[in-house]
Amino acid sequence: MFRKTFLPPVADLLAFEAAARHTSISRAAEELHLTQSAVSRQIRQLELQLGMALFHRVRQRVVLTDAGRVYAADVRAVLQQLAGATQKAMAYSDGGGLLNLAVLPTFGTRWLIPRLGDFAAHHPDVTVNIAARSEPFDFAQEPLDAAIHFGAPLWAGAVCEYLMHEQVVPVCSPAYQRQHGVNQVQDLSTVVLLQQTTRPTQWADWFDQVGADGVHALRGPRYEQFAMIAQAAVSGLGAALLPRFLVEAEIASGALVQLFAQALDSSDAYYLVYPESRAEAPLVRAFRDWIQGAAKPTSALP
Repeated sequence: MFRKTFLPPVADLLAFEAAARHTSISRAAEELHLTQSAVSRQIRQLELQLGMALFHRVRQRVVLTDAGRVYAADVRAVLQQLAGATQKAMAYSDGGGLLNLAVLPTFGTRWLIPRLGDFAAHHPDVTVNIAARSEPFDFAQEPLDAAIHFGAPLWAGAVCEYLMHEQVVPVCSPAYQRQHGVNQVQDLSTVVLLQQTTRPTQWADWFDQVGADGVHALRGPRYEQFAMIAQAAVSGLGAALLPRFLVEAEIASGALVQLFAQALDSSDAYYLVYPESRAEAPLVRAFRDWIQGAAKPTSALP
């Protein structure tokens, strides 16, 4: 049970957070549609309740004290959590469920979202919220029910459910292939190699696997996401190594060509990950069953 004396009015916290973010009472007042005197009064009430100053007043600006700086960060996090909890409660108002899912950005855009209509058809009362995450995180610190992870099946305090492996293949635009005469693996030694930031040795691994020697595999511009690399390849900026299922549409349309049949084999794979505490949650189980079916090799877009 919370002691009421430790729970300031939300309006006072909103005024403080806005003033802290803008370092200005007037700008906070504009954002909150209040008068400057009202915002100043709310901040003063909060300072009286805390028994400390949160700001130094410097001319027309307010500057956080050391204590105010720490408090502002905590208050901002609590307000964000409260807003998320309110949205979650509102999502339940129609009697359905809510699934908060973290996904790798390109995987979400290119593979998951085009298939979510099928999940919605089977679970029409479920709302799926999607957030982008590229690295593992602590489920205890995030309002998320599950995540899509690529790598080894290792995630502290979580269950990793296998979805699929990937075939990483070399591609480029047809015009780039013609312009640079890329017909044999060794021809890649003279072209721009588009690199993936989170997989810095991918080209080197591919060249080793196909037995190509003497190729400087680490050269070339680096991109953080596969979607960026795919667009760079389509735009004729170089050759790329991309998971085939992420660029199926470009290959089918002729925007990209697969240069060679050899695909990079990897022990890493895609996994659905969820905290152990959510293992028996009906929505998590329903989504797990659906996505494992959708990820089967024979599965296609509905």
